[in-house]
Amino acid sequence: QVQLVESGGGLVQPGGSLRLSCAASGFTFSSYAMYWYRQAPGKERTKVARISTTDTVTIYVDSVKGRFTTSRDNAKNTVYLQMSSLKPEDTAVYYCHAPYGGIGGSWGQGTQVTVSS
Repeated sequence: QVQLVESGGGLVQPGGSLRLSCAASGFTFSSYAMYWYRQAPGKERTKVARISTTDTVTIYVDSVKGRFTTSRDNAKNTVYLQMSSLKPEDTAVYYCHAPYGGIGGSWGQGTQVTVSS
């Protein structure tokens, strides 16, 4: 079955950087675009970024443009979210998503990112 396992979250000071990873299995990773979402406390889950099968990156959240990017390594079946100049408002649980595996696709368990001094 499809598995998505995020890692790399943690506590970081404002202005710091983190790189999240999402290891995928159970489907042909290279054939699908991959997505990153985030959910802040008390808020809805929001789509943050997409990377196509040809490495085209789309950032959906205006406040992270220029600070976040995503990449993929098809040999490792892994997608990454590189986050820099982090702000307290970036605090959220970050999820990767694959549009495969049934209605609504598949989700990882999420990784917590906390930006605080």
